[in-house]
Amino acid sequence: MLFLLSPAKSLDYDTPPHVSTYTRPLFTRQSAELIDVLQTKTPQQISTLMKLSDALSGLNVARYQAWSSRFTAKNSKQAVLAFNGDVYEGLDAKTLNEQQLGWAQEHVCILSGLYGVLRPLDRMQPYRLEMGTALATGQGKNLYQFWGAQIAEYLNQRAAAHTAPVIVNLASEEYFKAVDRKALKARVVSCVFEEFRAGKYKIISFMAKRARGLMVRYATEHKLATVKKLEGFDVEGYRFDPAASEADRLVFRRTQAA
Repeated sequence: MLFLLSPAKSLDYDTPPHVSTYTRPLFTRQSAELIDVLQTKTPQQISTLMKLSDALSGLNVARYQAWSSRFTAKNSKQAVLAFNGDVYEGLDAKTLNEQQLGWAQEHVCILSGLYGVLRPLDRMQPYRLEMGTALATGQGKNLYQFWGAQIAEYLNQRAAAHTAPVIVNLASEEYFKAVDRKALKARVVSCVFEEFRAGKYKIISFMAKRARGLMVRYATEHKLATVKKLEGFDVEGYRFDPAASEADRLVFRRTQAA
């Protein structure tokens, strides 16, 4: 199984990585193409394009100008250790050992507007470029058109080693839209995380994000290899609800946060 995650807006480049193992991102040529476009933008244009404050747009313009085709210990960090949002607080990769991170490297893919797909140990330079950004390039008017079928084709290559390939989608809708479903050959299974609020179960965004990270950590710790094993997820009060689930949509519920 391959697990898909979204990236995070928050980044941590201050904490030194606890492992020395790293890999190089796979789509650096495409990233460089996007950087070339982004480097032509003024802070005001970036602010308008991405709906950012002046401070954030200035920060990211500086990041685009500093971006390099060389990924070093000074300008980059392993992606799973650099991202720092709700999903990655649940995953808590800084407490995974080298062997566990090695398993994640083989089974986790982080979708990215700039990098296409990042493996957990791929070195990543800091950036802000959400997949839904309407950045015009030679390939079209937005990043979905820029990436086209490339991400799906890569996932097909990764999944080809398995007789019954499965993609476990733990990414947001914005990011999963970058996977061309017509080109994707693997079965897709989605996991849904719900909280009991005001007499009914509902998805609470930040809790669901954390739960996605918890699921990937659970899979990593237990080296899960089948969809059936996902049903055993029981972290922080969540339980699999077979009555609310379907074959390719697994629902996990809890009445209160653990």
